[in-house]
Amino acid sequence: KDLWEASLIDATRVAGTEQEWEKFVGKINHKRNSGNSFRFRFELKWKQVLQAAAVLLVGILLGTGIAHHAGSGTPILTASAPLGSVSKIILPDKTEVFLNAGSQIQYAFDEDGESRGVILDGEAWFKVFKNDRLPFLVQTAYYDIKVLGTEFNVKAYSEDNQIETTLEKGVVQVISSGTLKLKREVSLKPGEQLVYARDKETIRVRLVNPKLYTSWKDNKLEFIKMELGELITLLERKYGVNIEVEDKSILQYHYSGTIKNETILEILEIIRHTLPLRYEIVGQTVKIYKK
Repeated sequence: KDLWEASLIDATRVAGTEQEWEKFVGKINHKRNSGNSFRFRFELKWKQVLQAAAVLLVGILLGTGIAHHAGSGTPILTASAPLGSVSKIILPDKTEVFLNAGSQIQYAFDEDGESRGVILDGEAWFKVFKNDRLPFLVQTAYYDIKVLGTEFNVKAYSEDNQIETTLEKGVVQVISSGTLKLKREVSLKPGEQLVYARDKETIRVRLVNPKLYTSWKDNKLEFIKMELGELITLLERKYGVNIEVEDKSILQYHYSGTIKNETILEILEIIRHTLPLRYEIVGQTVKIYKK
């Protein structure tokens, strides 16, 4: 049940065959294997490289880059999770971050320790190291989240209509950004989720089970009455595959279930036996049809 809903003002958007199946599986495995290597790009002087290396050594990264902040010389850490994988990063201030598939954060390496925060594109779970003097700031293309010390999840993919912030522990404050002005700042309590609908330019706060929105970091997905269209997007990100739907009307179907260690083929088989659908592998794409 929604706790409340409100309009926004000045909202601006920013920001077949056996052989085919073997090729398809091969593509997935290739993506997963390639995600295990470190990718660096250095544009730093030698002293800055050593400083930035200290940051990198405390993180477990599937994709990483370092560059100067434009015009400032401040090292910027970029961490990403490719499609089909999840990354864990520990930031210099001891904040833990899990990045979901197809997500990226940027973090300024502040030598003076006078600022804390990340710029997020995609989905991430945070366990922010508490610092009463210096709040942690998560910036998205829509709104910002100010934190002192807590555990929460932010889902802010640029292609998604709904932007969600889900609180597990502590308190977070959703605030206006340079591109989105809220009528008022919103403080969330554990078990509350703020949802911003880009198409309607509205926000609402509702009570949820946070585990349904954060279990992805433990390689487990749980969902209740999820629309098939949203589930397909989730599967594409998790497994790094392309899925096409021939009859758009089936996107309104709803599905409930749990995904843990199943392969994409096992998931497709479960869906086929649960909903009036069929699928086939054509080249490197999964095609879903209405029965």
